[in-house]
Amino acid sequence: MASQWLKARQTKYAAYATTYILVVLAVVVVANYLANRYSKSWDATANKRYSLSPETKKIVDGLRSPATITYFNVSTRFSEGKDLLDEYAALSPSRVHVKYVDPEKEPLIARAAGFHGSSAMATVQIGDHTETATDMTEEGITGAFIRDIKGNTRTVCFLSGSGEHAIDDTSRDGSSRFKDLLAKDSYQAQSIDLVQKAEVPADCTAIVIAGPTRNYEQPEVDAIKTYVENGGRAFFMLDPPLNVGPSSGIADNDALTSLLETWGVTVDKDLILDLNPIGQLYGFGGQVALVNSYGTQPIVADMKNTFTGFPLARSLTFKNADKTTVDKLFDTSGTSFATTNLSSTRISPSDPNNKKGPLTLGVAGSYNTGKSGSTGRFVVVGSSDFAANSFLGFNGNGDLAANAINWLCSDEDLIAIRPKAPEDRRITMTNAQLDMVGIVSVFVLPLIVIVGGILVWWNRR
Repeated sequence: MASQWLKARQTKYAAYATTYILVVLAVVVVANYLANRYSKSWDATANKRYSLSPETKKIVDGLRSPATITYFNVSTRFSEGKDLLDEYAALSPSRVHVKYVDPEKEPLIARAAGFHGSSAMATVQIGDHTETATDMTEEGITGAFIRDIKGNTRTVCFLSGSGEHAIDDTSRDGSSRFKDLLAKDSYQAQSIDLVQKAEVPADCTAIVIAGPTRNYEQPEVDAIKTYVENGGRAFFMLDPPLNVGPSSGIADNDALTSLLETWGVTVDKDLILDLNPIGQLYGFGGQVALVNSYGTQPIVADMKNTFTGFPLARSLTFKNADKTTVDKLFDTSGTSFATTNLSSTRISPSDPNNKKGPLTLGVAGSYNTGKSGSTGRFVVVGSSDFAANSFLGFNGNGDLAANAINWLCSDEDLIAIRPKAPEDRRITMTNAQLDMVGIVSVFVLPLIVIVGGILVWWNRR
């Protein structure tokens, strides 16, 4: 009887089912154990929205002292910040520690940290220095790390008075977004006027010449020369001297370009036009030079496979000079060309006088001051609109502009691709396309289903 029972079909099925259940349970238990012990996640978003940026990873990797992130919130809402804070802890469990404080249960600790409101707050302590995150985002928390590490405030001075992009201008031609971007790396931006006093203030860590439309006078140029050749840092963004439209155009600025030439950089008097078909996919015309070819200089070393766009750009030529070493940052594409016809809107791509691409559009150089620990640095880009409000948000433009300032200020550890804002994945359609979608969804698709049903019915009949 026992042997017959063991051979019965129902017994075999029961044994198979029991085995399968035990195997499934074992797999689930092991999977949960491994998931709990080794927390791993996969970010499938196009711009890695839910992953910490390379900049944050570089900062954490460079920590010399342990860091403690303290999160202040009521205990029932700790989960609001846990996912993000766990990512920081996972970067380096031995160097980044996370603490959770409920202000209602530990009011003295919360008060000492400056927590007074009802919204969540985080502080970052490295050694004896503590900084408060501006908000509960990666940019806010990483900014607190940067302020802890760097300590003193670095000031980036934007020259004004000759038609440059202004840092307090929120229009499409202003530089207010550039100012905000620098603030995330703990730089303070301010405007200076060399016309009133031809001397760069001592508290300027770097200066920015952002697209002057009028000529700099010789005393201003001499002040820039003295500043850089004594170890200062300068970012030159110079537009082509166009002479079109009702305004007087953009000045040649010969005194300023002559100074750059003594450092080995010749700013050509031309306009780059780019016929790259990829630019058309972005909706750009030929007046926007699209760049995807970079050198190995630290500013652009991490920007491979990243596009940057430069409206109304001019080409550069460069060489090492007596006291300077100059490196190429990036070139335009092979479909670009440069014209010296700067007074007409009608430009022929087949003009034999055009200069064929690729064309150098950005360089970085170092000036040997002869003093130990004091080296001048400068970056020259043949376009200023790429860092203006209207274009700074395009693909890698913001990274390039911020990386240039990082390198100029000797903050190479901050150079990276920064956190990305959520992508706008909405579909933009014309009225005709919207009408077509409506017709297809309301009439065509239902009609296909009806016709298919009738054909099936007819065949079966």
